[in-house]
Amino acid sequence: DGVLLSGKLSVDQSALNGESAETEKIPVFSGGEWDLSHKDQLFCGSIVSAGDGIMRVGRVGDKTFYGGLAGEMQEEPPESPLRVKLAGLAGTLSRLGYLAAILIAVADLFNSFLIDNGMNFAAAWSDFCTWKVCLPRLLHALTLAIAIVVVAVPEGLPMMIAVVLSSNMLRMIKDKVMVRKPVGIEASGGLNILFTDKTGTLTKGELEAVRFVEGDGQVCADVRECSPTVGELLRLSACFNTACVLFSGSVMGGNATDRALMKSILPLDFRMENYERLTALPFDSAYKFSAASVRGVDGRMPLFGEKCTFVKGAPEKILPFCTEFVDANGELRSFDGEAAGRKQRAMTERAMRVLAVAVSRKEVNGEKDLRDLTFVALIGIRDDLRKEVPAAIREVTDAGIRVVMITGDNIETAKAVAEEAGLMTPTPEGEAPLAVTGKELSAMTDAQVTALLPRLRVVARALPTDKSRLVRLAQASGMVTGMTGDGINDAAALRKADVGFAMGTGTDVAKEAGDIVILDNNFASIARAIRYGRTIFKSIRKFVVFQLTMNLCAVGVSLVAPFLGFDTPVTVIQMLWINIIMDTLAGLAFAGEPALPEYMEEAPVRRGEPVLNRQMAARILFTGLYTVGLCLLFLKAPVFRKLFRWEENPVYFYTAFFALFVFSGIFNAFNARTERLNLFSHLGKNKLFVVFILLVMAVQLLLIYFGGEAFRCAGLTPKELAFTLLLACTVIPADFLRKVLVRKFAGASARKTAAGRELRRKKSARPCTPAVNRSRP
Repeated sequence: DGVLLSGKLSVDQSALNGESAETEKIPVFSGGEWDLSHKDQLFCGSIVSAGDGIMRVGRVGDKTFYGGLAGEMQEEPPESPLRVKLAGLAGTLSRLGYLAAILIAVADLFNSFLIDNGMNFAAAWSDFCTWKVCLPRLLHALTLAIAIVVVAVPEGLPMMIAVVLSSNMLRMIKDKVMVRKPVGIEASGGLNILFTDKTGTLTKGELEAVRFVEGDGQVCADVRECSPTVGELLRLSACFNTACVLFSGSVMGGNATDRALMKSILPLDFRMENYERLTALPFDSAYKFSAASVRGVDGRMPLFGEKCTFVKGAPEKILPFCTEFVDANGELRSFDGEAAGRKQRAMTERAMRVLAVAVSRKEVNGEKDLRDLTFVALIGIRDDLRKEVPAAIREVTDAGIRVVMITGDNIETAKAVAEEAGLMTPTPEGEAPLAVTGKELSAMTDAQVTALLPRLRVVARALPTDKSRLVRLAQASGMVTGMTGDGINDAAALRKADVGFAMGTGTDVAKEAGDIVILDNNFASIARAIRYGRTIFKSIRKFVVFQLTMNLCAVGVSLVAPFLGFDTPVTVIQMLWINIIMDTLAGLAFAGEPALPEYMEEAPVRRGEPVLNRQMAARILFTGLYTVGLCLLFLKAPVFRKLFRWEENPVYFYTAFFALFVFSGIFNAFNARTERLNLFSHLGKNKLFVVFILLVMAVQLLLIYFGGEAFRCAGLTPKELAFTLLLACTVIPADFLRKVLVRKFAGASARKTAAGRELRRKKSARPCTPAVNRSRP
């Protein structure tokens, strides 16, 4: 970094501030701290586009502005909130699984030593002291305990993230979302606040001529809508009063403004060879206009005969010297400068860069020649908002996510773009939205910035350090943060944020720092990425409900059955098959759940909210206890023993019990998929679910008829199989009843709360009347 001592430079600082507009640097002493906006200060990482000069070096290495960005990149990114939650849940469930394994081992030993001996303690002690009797029983209890640990400890939870992510990967790529790091898509489902760039994300990322205002006030969105004479004059001005050239259908050279003007005429069949440029006065920031004298090859021009001079520049420089304008019929009329000034201010308020185009009968070689100009049009140029952005921002804000635009533009331009995008909306509490500059932000303490975060919508003239600071403070407030960026200047903030959205056309450094690459640079794709993040979280919750219900059933049956006289109602091999169903096949089935738009109508999950909430726990307890009760009833009720040929061979009874256990879990997968009463809701969008459910059922049928001694199975008759399926299917109406009751009581509670709120509102709205003393004198 250094200070310019002499010369004059045009510098591209986009790598540092993200803004494509070049900055003029001149040796004017600004003093104070190092700041990108200072006219005399040059910074490492920027590019000198034009000019020459002498610089005194002020800072080097990691002390430079660029070095500071590199230092921030070294900080370790935070761990995914979802991984933290899943790790906590897995730890809790593992401890419960080990406890259940110990209890079941004790219950098995109690059954084998006491119950089998008719509660005769002397006989039980005798068996315990006889190692040939005791050792097999101890090994059986230990094996059963290990099987319970395998089933109950949720080793499939971490794998579930990878399975769901890989299942959604192709769909996300089609929606222009490429996940580089799983941590990003995991965290995006719980996003509370999103800090977004303006240029290239909310806007198209390139300047366009979007408005043309003629002298009579007619406003056109395209040069083709202008009156014939004005349109031809504008085309001539764009082609000849410019520093860029048209080559093979592409616009090359010049500055961004000139290129935007020339692009506005590209679709038109305009023959440049019919005209030639005689003289040209290049644009200079000192006099703020450029001029070019043009002659018609055939001796004809739209105005003033054989030749004329086109003048283009700042309206405040051109308009005062205009005395007439060209009307729709090509006639010259008296010019109203005040009306044109009002139009210019209105365009400026809409974040447009406004240029005035005029024609002169004489050559213009300097400011002294700006006399008696004929006004042609005002041209509004801006980096236009993407048409899908307002709807995407509305979708994101409806999902409970605050969006903050961070830009290097001035505060007026930034606010205008934010207004058009729909960002400047009040908070849910009715507080007014807030727009601040980077300098104002730097002057605030961390506590002050944290306090204004709920109202903050725009940060203008922002520096990369402002982005990192906002991310840090939002995370300290318990928010899950997202950050978009495309430049080297954004890399540190992208890395620090919980979710870093790098743009597809951004630098490699930004993509490396980001978690998700938005391939089309579109904010609408960011909204889709958030929806996929929420889908993954919901899929994991569905999987947790399904798995823990089966866990509860397996543990409950294994714990209680020995006291009913059944030492191993489910064998170790059968337990391992159940574990495969729970951890692998079910994970694949739930991984294909569709990303529904309705997910974006819900509030984001809080950073501290556990994966397993109270509602889920209630579902698991209800369905799990129902299934445990169903299995124990099956084991104890004489009618089932008779139905499944217990007297002939108990293996038929145990085969039916194994089938009941597995099929009830399979049918419960439909319950776990949705809280809707219609279990088939959106089922067609998850064909994987149907495929894996049918696969599990097919394998289970194969085990019933061909599992043999290994799985303790024997073939059931069609009648026995149908009865088993019907019995297992009762978990669906049981859970249906639960859903109806939950909806009924939840609706009554909501109505009661709403009535109480309305009563309080009426009381607060009631006018206060002074107390009247009614006592007698």
